[in-house]
Amino acid sequence: MDKQVDSWTQFYRLVVGLLMLGAVYVIWPYVSSVVIMLVFAFLFTTVLLPSVDLLERKMGKRVLGVLIITIAVTGGIGIFIGSFISQFAGQAKNFIDQVSNYNFEEMIKNLVARLTDKLPEFITANLIQGEGLTSKLTDFISNITSYFQNLLSVATSLAGSIGGFLFNAIMVLIFTIIILQNYHNFKRSMVKFIPNKYFEVGLRLTFNIERQVSNYLRGQFMAAASVGLMSIIGLLILNAFGANLTLVVFIGIIAGLANLIPLVGPFVGMVPAILIAIMNNLGNQAAITHTLIVIPSPFYILDIILMFIIVQQLDNNLVTPKLVGESVGLHPLMVMIALLVGGTLLGPMGMLLAVPAAGIIKVIAQEISFVSRNAHLL
Repeated sequence: MDKQVDSWTQFYRLVVGLLMLGAVYVIWPYVSSVVIMLVFAFLFTTVLLPSVDLLERKMGKRVLGVLIITIAVTGGIGIFIGSFISQFAGQAKNFIDQVSNYNFEEMIKNLVARLTDKLPEFITANLIQGEGLTSKLTDFISNITSYFQNLLSVATSLAGSIGGFLFNAIMVLIFTIIILQNYHNFKRSMVKFIPNKYFEVGLRLTFNIERQVSNYLRGQFMAAASVGLMSIIGLLILNAFGANLTLVVFIGIIAGLANLIPLVGPFVGMVPAILIAIMNNLGNQAAITHTLIVIPSPFYILDIILMFIIVQQLDNNLVTPKLVGESVGLHPLMVMIALLVGGTLLGPMGMLLAVPAAGIIKVIAQEISFVSRNAHLL
C-alpha cells in the first residue's frame, strides 16, 4: 500500500513539474526582459554589496552607503562615456571635413593595383581576364558614395537602439539600488521559507551560491582587466610603428568591458580602433601604402585585426579558462561547453550568463548529493 501511495505521489509531482515548465514556457516571452534585468541587477549587487556594507558600518546608515556607491559608479561610467563620445565625435567631424576633399576612387584604384602586384601571376591573370576585376572595382567605388550617404540613417537607427539600451540600463540601476538597500531583508525573508529540517542546508546553499557568483564576477573582471591591458599595449606597439592611433586607453577599456561577453569582447574594441585609424591617417601616404610583411595593409587595418586576434587567442586559451574556470571551480572544458550551450540558447546574453549558471547548478548538485548521503542525520 505504501509503495502504491509513493508511486502516486511521484506521479503527482511529475505532472505538477511538467505543468510548471509549460507555464514558464508560455509566459517566458512576456517576462524574459524583466527577468534578465533582475539577473543583471543581482550580479551588480553582488559586486557592489561589500562596499555598501562597509560604508554602512562606518556611517551607520545604509541608504547613505547605497547613495554614495551609486553616485560614484554612475558618475564614473558617465564621465567615461561622455569623454569618449566627445573626443570620438571631434575626430569624426575632422574626418567628414576631409572626406569631401579626398579622392576615394583614386585611392582605391591605387590600393587594388598594389594588391594585384603582390599576387601570383596566375591569380591576377584570371582576375583581369574579361575585365572582371575592373567591373567589380567600378561597382565597388560607385557604392562607396551611397554608403556614406546612408550613414545618417544608420546613425538614426543606432540612436533608437541606444535609447532602448539606456532604458534597460536605467531599469537595471533602479533594481540594483532597491536590492542593495534591502538585500539583507530579502535574504532573511527567503530564509524563513526554509523548513527547519533543512535550515542549515539551505543557509549553506545560499552562502555557497553567493560565493560562487562573487568568485565568478571577480574572475571575469580580472580577465577583462587583462584583456584591456593587453589591448592597450598592443595599440601602443602599433603606434610605435606609425599607426597614429588615438583614444588608446578608451579602446582598451571598451575591449576589456566587452570581454565580459565571452569569445566576443576583444573584437568589439577592434571596430573603434579601425575607424580611428582611418580617420587619423586619411591622406597620410605612408599609412595608405603600409604593408604587413608583404601584404598591403592600408591604414594599418590588418595590423589592428591581427593584434586583436592575438589578444583574443591569449584570452580564450590562457586567461579566461584559468581565471574564470578556477573562480567557479569548473574545468576549462566545462566552461567551453557552458558557453556553447548558453550561446545556442540565448545568444551573447546566454554566453554572458552561462558560466555563473553552470557554477550555481554545480553548487546545487553538490548540496543535493550531500543531503542524499547524509539524509539519516537530518
